[in-house]
Amino acid sequence: MDQQLQTRLLDAVDAAFDDECAFLSELVSYPSTRGNEQSAQDFMARELSARGHEVDRWQIDVDEIRGLPGFSPVLGPYDDAMNVVGSHRSRTRQGRSLILNGHVDVVPEGPRDMWDSPPYAPRVADGWMYGRGAGDMKAGLASNLFALDALRACGVAPAADVFYQSVVEEECTGNGALACLARGYRADAALIPEPFSENLVSAQLGVIWFQVHLRGLPTHVAYAGSGSNAIEAAIPLISALHAMETRWNLPENRHADFAHMDHALNLNVGKIQGGDWTSSVPAWCVFDVRMAIFPGQSIAAAKEEIEAVLMDAARENAFLKNALPEIVYHGFHAEGYALSADRSSAAAQAIGALDTAHGTVTGEALEQAPITATTDARFFGLYADTPALVYGPHSEAIHGFNERVDLESMRRVTKTTALFIADWCGVEEI
Repeated sequence: MDQQLQTRLLDAVDAAFDDECAFLSELVSYPSTRGNEQSAQDFMARELSARGHEVDRWQIDVDEIRGLPGFSPVLGPYDDAMNVVGSHRSRTRQGRSLILNGHVDVVPEGPRDMWDSPPYAPRVADGWMYGRGAGDMKAGLASNLFALDALRACGVAPAADVFYQSVVEEECTGNGALACLARGYRADAALIPEPFSENLVSAQLGVIWFQVHLRGLPTHVAYAGSGSNAIEAAIPLISALHAMETRWNLPENRHADFAHMDHALNLNVGKIQGGDWTSSVPAWCVFDVRMAIFPGQSIAAAKEEIEAVLMDAARENAFLKNALPEIVYHGFHAEGYALSADRSSAAAQAIGALDTAHGTVTGEALEQAPITATTDARFFGLYADTPALVYGPHSEAIHGFNERVDLESMRRVTKTTALFIADWCGVEEI
């Protein structure tokens, strides 16, 4: 890349950084939990339109994606699931095309009185911005957008098509990213600035969500011995699932990228409901489980083992053996994805371009590391033959109280992204 353009791009990011922080603050102020993303997406559509991008805003149609690889089953309607894509169409198309992907949905904030400040009233202190979604991953949406702004400020545009994606559903299914693929948005590479501390994600786990439904035998608590407590019946089933979790984490079962981790796969009982009355033996219980899997681990085989574990444990219970649990799958049916396994020249070139850009900004080599979570990268890497680079700012307490993002890290990621776009796509005069 021309040295003068490189310097100008870095200076352009600095010149607009206050605006970038203000953009992030406004975006964080929208409580875009699942089903409530519309106001945030309206904001994103306005910002993209104001910059001259061709804006595509549409409601996800489950029937259009249900049969596609990577689809995750859903419960309830999708009338409120909206994606936004802003397209830059190159005049010359001399370079390599790019998807800049990010998700606008955030996880629930939990009890607000357990935050130091309101989760949707973002505040800045000591170089950090606090608020739900500040790190995961609205700072990434900001860095993608303001990297493109830096090019425009320098009088150039990408010399290839670039598709800026603001998607929903990343936190529960990934169907938002899948809907983008179904709508025809494809490119030579994808960049997803998830908050993993300026490291390139070499591999990510898959995730399965499921519910276990139990039915007991209600009676007045005075005669508890004649009933069957559906909530207490969940305890041995949860124990059996944790024993399975231990087996799956054994060294002989680990994927190569996670061989050094003693416990990469985590099972989480994230929600439990049951019963109707404190003085009645509960007749029902439902608990929700998240279980991780390694890249290459079959979802079908994992589900088969999960079901066998639950049924075997139920048959050892005096009541449940005659009232076996029902297992309902909804949400994540996500395969693991390893960028490290992509031997294509496109992957090598994309990683090389990001390494160069990162080194220019930070003075350090780009580190690669696996993560014990999932991202939308799997859709591009597994189902679209597109290398997906996950690289974003340093954040803390994502999914927790007092979530925060390091603003200087966001600045560096924005600079790196601007240089990466200019290198990967090339530039043309506006």
